[in-house]
Amino acid sequence: TEYWTETRPRFTADDIEQALAGVKLVEAANERDEAAAIAIALRRAVEIPGKRAALVTGDRALARRVSAELLRFGVVADDSGGAPLINTPAASLLRLALSAAFRPGDPVSLLSLLKHPLLGLGLERQAVRKAAELVELVALRGGTGRPDVASLGVLFETRLAELSGDTRQPFWFSRLTVRGIEQAHGMLGRLSKALSPLTAIRDEKDADIATLTSASVVALEDLGRAADGNLAELYAGDAGEKLAELLRGLVAAASPFTFAASEWPDVMEALIAPETVKPAQGTDRNIAIWGALEARLQNVDTLVIGGLNEGVWPRKPESDRFMSRLMKTGIDLEPPERRIGLAAHDFQMAMGAAEVVLTRSARSGDAPAVPSRWLQRMLTFIGKEPAAALRARGDALLGWARALDAGEKKDFAPRPQPRPPLSMRPLHFSVTEIETLRRDPYAVYARRILGLSPLEPLIRDPGAAERGTLFHEILHLFSRRVEDPRAPNALSSLIEAGRLCFAEAKLPPDIEAIWWPRFEKLAENIIEWEHTRADAVAMRYAEERADKTVVGRTGVTLSGYADRVDLLAGGMADILDYKTGSSPSKAQAHTLLSPQLALEGALLRRGAFKELGIREPSQLAFVRLKPNGEVFEESILEYNRKPRTANDLSEEAWARLERLLFHYADPTTGYLSRALPFREGEADGDYDHLARVLEWSAGGASEDEAEG
Repeated sequence: TEYWTETRPRFTADDIEQALAGVKLVEAANERDEAAAIAIALRRAVEIPGKRAALVTGDRALARRVSAELLRFGVVADDSGGAPLINTPAASLLRLALSAAFRPGDPVSLLSLLKHPLLGLGLERQAVRKAAELVELVALRGGTGRPDVASLGVLFETRLAELSGDTRQPFWFSRLTVRGIEQAHGMLGRLSKALSPLTAIRDEKDADIATLTSASVVALEDLGRAADGNLAELYAGDAGEKLAELLRGLVAAASPFTFAASEWPDVMEALIAPETVKPAQGTDRNIAIWGALEARLQNVDTLVIGGLNEGVWPRKPESDRFMSRLMKTGIDLEPPERRIGLAAHDFQMAMGAAEVVLTRSARSGDAPAVPSRWLQRMLTFIGKEPAAALRARGDALLGWARALDAGEKKDFAPRPQPRPPLSMRPLHFSVTEIETLRRDPYAVYARRILGLSPLEPLIRDPGAAERGTLFHEILHLFSRRVEDPRAPNALSSLIEAGRLCFAEAKLPPDIEAIWWPRFEKLAENIIEWEHTRADAVAMRYAEERADKTVVGRTGVTLSGYADRVDLLAGGMADILDYKTGSSPSKAQAHTLLSPQLALEGALLRRGAFKELGIREPSQLAFVRLKPNGEVFEESILEYNRKPRTANDLSEEAWARLERLLFHYADPTTGYLSRALPFREGEADGDYDHLARVLEWSAGGASEDEAEG
């Protein structure tokens, strides 16, 4: 660059224009646009018979994007880098099989195996798919657990029996047929048999690689076997041949390489990872994708130099983990910078093609990208006007790329606000549904009026919600068994209630090892908290039900459950709600954004709790059970130095509820989506995808709130 000032005046504007006549510069906003522009440039370059074109880049992700874009034109590019074997269907089936056999407990991996397009098990593919969907619903959705493919049939049978005797069966249960259940049993039997060579050896501590590979091949072929018994689809194409070649080499390996069988999925993945599949046939020889090395040795009519950003052109020198720069110099090894010089040489040679297209994207992933140093130097050297001409020619390619997916302009979906007839609107709510009616009325519409129930999430490890439910059950059992928490055996009774509930929960050992000590610490603090209020309490009621009560003149009824109601010596009552998390907050409860506690107080005043009769609420409070064992009572009656009485807060909640119900008794009132969301921009509700929240919110829909 120090010679620029001397050499630049030697070139006239005509010289530069003539030198760059066959050069285009594409500066795309993102990698997708860059790949589409490259595909169009390559396709246009070979429209004339006999012409050849190639992309040269060190960015394999860009190369794969361009290959995918070329398929839109029916072109299969001759990619010298090939496709990673690990991403091919046959290899992914092998990886999923190993994961299911050696890493039990992951429902996502197991479900991916069941729904893999190559899973045949000697059955018709359609039958396998239907059976997999039934197994998913019965055994892999809802509740907690760690499914094991070796015992998946037992899990399926157990959960099917539990669902049959359940009073609240899921919406899909009535659609099950005897034939469907039999097909699921048959599929699970074949699956367990196919993976038995692997599950039989998964606990071995010193397994040989040849033995493991042989067992894997047997399992893979049983999994991929078609209904007529052949394996043609499993080993089809270049990818199937490559995988078969790799497995044959491992079976024949003479190396005494042994390790724990549980490590086999990682070992196999490491063996497959460097392998690539290079198509031997079916490619378009006029369009190629090369690395820099191949580009040095071949010529084409049009050459696209792609990914012209720092880190690709040139690649960032990597430091050696074992040898420092000084050590390399001492034994006359080349420094890392030498590769930068070679890359500069490759770039210079590539620029010698008859037609050259230079491309880069302004962003790489989620981060801004820096133009290649050579592109920067070239543009700086030629000046602004010639550079603008290069970009203008490249912009034509970008315009065509964007036009590929351009369509008629469509307005954003409107914010839904369905207005069903009054005869279809709910006439009963529980206290927990009122917050939903205020915050997201559309969810009430979808569940209660359309009758849509979401699928249960995939079976998972017990988490915060399950811990909260477990601790609730323990405290309810303790309250029913122990009348006076000041009794000498109160703590031991609470621990015993904990043991019973923990035994029923059947937690995984590693989770129980964490939760049980946490509960023991919590139990001591619960007893201490009980002592602080024991003198004022005459009777304790756990999980008390409030019967249906008509809300004012609306004709709509309300019911619910209170975690605990303490009848005080003076005749009033405290309503307590156990909370193991931080939601709802004291502020939300006090301002009646979360009105559950206050509505329970209103139900108490109206005699809805039959065991207690008509009572006046004295206190409305959360009992916070913190992860560190701390227990404290948090009243919702005072917030921001604004104290309220329990009666006042309860009656205000009741009056607001009556107004809200009258609001929805108007046939012109619709069930608005996301009327009062917890957080701006959230769209993770069960029905948000039906309401198209992400679409109408991006379109700037108004943020009208539901009244009441």
